[in-house]
Amino acid sequence: FFASVAIGAVSLSLGDVLGAIVSRFSSAPLTPDQALNEAVVWDLRLARVLTAMIVGASLATCGAAMQGLFGNPLADPGIVGVSSGASLGAIMVVVLQISTFGMWTLPIGAFLAGTGTTFIIYALARPGQDGGDNSKLLLVGIAVNAIGGAFAGYLTYLATMEQLQSLTFWSMGSLSSARWITVSISAPLAIVGIALLYHWSRPLDLLALGERQARHLGVDVRVLRRKLIFVTALLVAAAVSFNGTIGFVGLVVPHLFRLMIGPAHRLLIPFSAAGGALLVMLADLAARTLDPPSEIPIGV
Repeated sequence: FFASVAIGAVSLSLGDVLGAIVSRFSSAPLTPDQALNEAVVWDLRLARVLTAMIVGASLATCGAAMQGLFGNPLADPGIVGVSSGASLGAIMVVVLQISTFGMWTLPIGAFLAGTGTTFIIYALARPGQDGGDNSKLLLVGIAVNAIGGAFAGYLTYLATMEQLQSLTFWSMGSLSSARWITVSISAPLAIVGIALLYHWSRPLDLLALGERQARHLGVDVRVLRRKLIFVTALLVAAAVSFNGTIGFVGLVVPHLFRLMIGPAHRLLIPFSAAGGALLVMLADLAARTLDPPSEIPIGV
């Protein structure tokens, strides 16, 4: 965390970072150097680093929940359609030049399309009273993701060169749009969502025994599935709508920790949150510093 705040175009020492953080709450006069350090830390880097933590923790815990739900360590949050839906929403906003909400149109469009795609997948996967099953949900998710990708591809084909440049950067992910206002929106969602996923640790453990066994042990699998999918959709949509599509984190981080600490979700979810935050902070640090003054997309 402190390395991410300290390293950049203007490099700071650990003492400079701590001093800049403390000085914001102090009324003591600042020297020009201290004022510069405070501006760099508070106006440029701190919100970005906190965004990296929020995004990484959200994606990794959602990956752990989806892998627990589907009983497959290769599952990731994209299965329920949030990422592809958010991408399609962002592409529609850019190519069709929608500007209903001003500067907020792109994140709002991505959020609504991401969550809407999840609702469509869930509705199609449970046509009967039994509420469907995980295999049906997985297959419908793959199909709807493919259809969304086809629509996104067609809109990309229609885009101008200027729009293509914007879409390419968004599709690879970037934290350059991180601001305190975006942190204040995404942080409460992340905290509540991760806390809920942690609260459902024991039912997720029982679900690993199989759906029938989990039902015999008192788990309402249909209700648990619905809760997990909707909370995951909200968490991932909030993460990607501001920062673009960021893959890999939700797939790999929970799998790595499952290998190291075991499958118990009581440990897996908080470890995944910390590991996801660490991975995205490190990736963003690399994105900002490997090719100065340019910035590499964080997805790369």
